[in-house]
Amino acid sequence: MEQTLLEVEDLKTWLDSSAGTVRAIDGISLDVARGETFAIVGESGCGKSMTALSVLRLLPEAGQIVGGSVRLSGEDLLTLTESAMRNVRGRRIAMIFQEPGTSLNPVLTVERQIAEVLERHTMLRGDAARRRMLELIAAVGIPDAERRLGEFSFQLSGGLKQRVMIAMALAAEPDLLIADEPTTALDVTIQAQVLEVLRELQKTNGMAILLITHDLGVVAQMAHKVAVMYAGQIVEIATREQFFSAPRHPYSRKLFLALPGGAKRGGDLAVIKGQVPPLTVEFRGCRFAERCDSAWERCFAEVPGWTPVDDGHRVRCHLYDQQEGEGRRAEQTLPGAACVHAEIDIGNSAQSGAALLSVRELRVHFPIRKGLLKRTVGQVKAVDGMSFDIASGRTLALVGESGCGKTTAGKAILQLIRPSAGSVQFEGKELTKLRGRALRERRAEFQMIFQDPYSSLNPRMRVADILAEGMKALVVTDTLALRAARMDRMLAQVGLNAEAKLRYPHEFSGGQRQRIAIARALAVSPKLIVCDEPTSALDVSVQAQILNLLKQLQRDLDLAYLFITHNIAVVEYLAHEVAVMYLGRIVERGTVDEVLRRPKHPYTQALLSAVPTLDQAGERRIIHLQGELPSPANPPPGCHFHPRCPQAMAECKLKYPEAVRVGDSHEVSCLLYAAT
Repeated sequence: MEQTLLEVEDLKTWLDSSAGTVRAIDGISLDVARGETFAIVGESGCGKSMTALSVLRLLPEAGQIVGGSVRLSGEDLLTLTESAMRNVRGRRIAMIFQEPGTSLNPVLTVERQIAEVLERHTMLRGDAARRRMLELIAAVGIPDAERRLGEFSFQLSGGLKQRVMIAMALAAEPDLLIADEPTTALDVTIQAQVLEVLRELQKTNGMAILLITHDLGVVAQMAHKVAVMYAGQIVEIATREQFFSAPRHPYSRKLFLALPGGAKRGGDLAVIKGQVPPLTVEFRGCRFAERCDSAWERCFAEVPGWTPVDDGHRVRCHLYDQQEGEGRRAEQTLPGAACVHAEIDIGNSAQSGAALLSVRELRVHFPIRKGLLKRTVGQVKAVDGMSFDIASGRTLALVGESGCGKTTAGKAILQLIRPSAGSVQFEGKELTKLRGRALRERRAEFQMIFQDPYSSLNPRMRVADILAEGMKALVVTDTLALRAARMDRMLAQVGLNAEAKLRYPHEFSGGQRQRIAIARALAVSPKLIVCDEPTSALDVSVQAQILNLLKQLQRDLDLAYLFITHNIAVVEYLAHEVAVMYLGRIVERGTVDEVLRRPKHPYTQALLSAVPTLDQAGERRIIHLQGELPSPANPPPGCHFHPRCPQAMAECKLKYPEAVRVGDSHEVSCLLYAAT
């Protein structure tokens, strides 16, 4: 690597709060070289984003940097005036924020927002500035650059918004790009494209990247160096190869063991007990000691210092203090990063027994109305003819890009949205024909867990009222005493104590709120639960707890799950069958092994090729899809995927392919297999 660009030394950032002083950043040090990608990983609340904001001096009003230094090419940014810092932000250091939807100005066009950066930090004006904007838009892979410049952010998909953010960040050719969870809200196909854009631009411009993420797959593909952050401190620093071959800190190893995957399907995922400690206290010992399986007396009494364990690999842990011979103990007491494997006992065969849920040719079309009289001029074909079965005790994962109709399908199955056509049979009873009281009487048998527990739980209601609401409406129990007893049982089942029912949703962590949402669904004794991205907003450690809980509940209660997700690792761990959805239709369906190990449809192959992996051996071949997901209001003729398909044939434009059986329970809708 070239010379050091960014040097952060003993940085301390404190925030004032009603609970006391929050030591959000408590003495971290790191170096980032030119042309290097330095990744910071860790749970929410560990201080990753606050580190980025401290480097840019974009702290909230309650925050202040109380110690340390931040040097960019030798110049201490903490000594600059605010006026001087404005010349640094955007010009020498740029930042991609986590949520592009809230970072882009909705009342300004894309052109105007990029122009603001050019006007502030470069001499480009007029035609020269426009040419530069077109170059930037093309560089980040946005098609039809002329048209996109004139559009507003609300007219763009999530992937396009993120690319506009990248174009704005790169407009002035910064030396350092800070990327704060740049791909969290993106599908894996768009994520792969965004990461490829960053890699190519890094090669071209030689800029450094400070990458903040909790996705270890992204770190494995992008980073040169990795820092693990916990409770305001960095606890391990290593090269990418060192970190993924032999992580040393107990916290780092727990993060690996908590990752879902096919090899762990037969057992439970490792769980990091407890939560990140509050940063309002002064720590006397190791910050991770309360949650560490290898902690002993010294860990609670003495703050660990840095110990080198390899060339460039350092860890803040007493287990590696060679002066007391604890290095040997570390290797004996800590499991390897990927040594826990279980025999697959979750089952891969085609589902057995009668179907609990049977869906046939389900369609959900929304009318497009225009004009003064609001005449219907078209249809948004959100779900356009999907069929599948789920048996009791089984999990069907529904995967696909955002906008393909997964959530709409889940709501239509539960009759939260009325289908336009098709059949939904639950235990042989046709749900689409039920109305009023007849439908309400069946609602206890199928429930839904929504993606965001914070917005799906009423903030004005205590947990007890939230759990009782469904029981009252569906007359599950008759008396207050029976309801209270049932609440306690439900909370115990999801790992919460009975006192939790007296508190409000905002008093819980994200993982605890999701447990409450699960308890609410369980309170009415359902047989089927539609899980809509229930772990997408959670840290890997909390995700492991929720996945373990869902698996245990399925074993104990024989629940069936329709699991809507874009996380393929979760599918490998939890699901029995997989259905791949594209533009309102299922294009491939089968068992986990059939679909994920032997994908047939070109879309499935592209989707799986884009999934980041921890594998460091060899180069991945990513199948890049051309263009954007077509609008469901105007789907392409013939096979909906043919405009983006690398294997498209002339006949693909003429007719939509029928489902073809290519295995025991493996079906694919593709003309490539029509003759097999």
